[in-house]
Amino acid sequence: MRHSWLNGFWLMAAALLSAACVPDARGAADPAQIAPAQSEDPAVVPAVIEEAPPTRTIGEVLENGVLITISLQSQQMHVFRDGALWRSSPVSTGKRGKETPAGVFAILQKKKFHRSNLYSNAPMPFMQRLTWDGIAIHAGRLPGYPASHGCIRLPDEFARELFKITGATSTAVIVVDEPLANDAEALALARRTEALVPIDPALLQRERSALAQKGGKPANRLPAARTIAAPQGTVNPPSSAPMPALNGQTIQLAATLSPDLATGQWEALTTRRPELRGMQMAVIPAVVNGTQYYRLRASGPDAHATCLTLKRTGIDCFPVS
Repeated sequence: MRHSWLNGFWLMAAALLSAACVPDARGAADPAQIAPAQSEDPAVVPAVIEEAPPTRTIGEVLENGVLITISLQSQQMHVFRDGALWRSSPVSTGKRGKETPAGVFAILQKKKFHRSNLYSNAPMPFMQRLTWDGIAIHAGRLPGYPASHGCIRLPDEFARELFKITGATSTAVIVVDEPLANDAEALALARRTEALVPIDPALLQRERSALAQKGGKPANRLPAARTIAAPQGTVNPPSSAPMPALNGQTIQLAATLSPDLATGQWEALTTRRPELRGMQMAVIPAVVNGTQYYRLRASGPDAHATCLTLKRTGIDCFPVS
């Protein structure tokens, strides 16, 4: 009897132990309490970050980067690299009716061999795009006065060398109407300019993470993606959602690295081309060669005809469907 009672006791104890929470190999008492792993889906990487997006001022680029000043009145460019004068050059900017806009710009795109979509397929060697509606720095003819359709022309050799030192996150371009008589006046202009450079925050975040890794420190993990509030009329689905249905013919106007840039591009385009306001706009996420992009598209009954008109005015566009 005693042996029978002891056997029953140990059987009961074994049953109780088997029902208890036993830490698994990762040390968690309950698998449900284990925090989910950070998503490695590349589609969520460019989403808006919980912390304030990184920015860069003119002063920061002047100190560590390439700062370009262009005077429309003087028809002169001054280039500073890491705070010191690199080189200067005459330029030819936009003629009357096609004036080069003043402002602060970043380098949006670089192509050694580019041809104009608008002006008879004209060559634009060493093209560095400042706006998506056709303003760029490139090699070209310099007659000694403003003669372009809005671009900033440079001597061929100067354009080639400048192309080598600029970058999407390391360069700022200041275009002013005021005259700049010499390098000292150009430097003074840069030092008193407090503007932010319109560099894509996603590129700056990527650069900051890469620098942290080079320094032996782990790059900050991006938080989980959160929903981004989109302007009225914008379709901004999660990357896992089906793409929104667009009515009529569809055209693509740009491909950016963040939804905010895409919607900002839409606002700029509709201001310049009011006919776009009657079209349906969508921001379509897509991963291309491992990089997340956000495609700015618009649709309407005559979208293809509108696209042709836009291309004649220097705005990049192509039909999708």
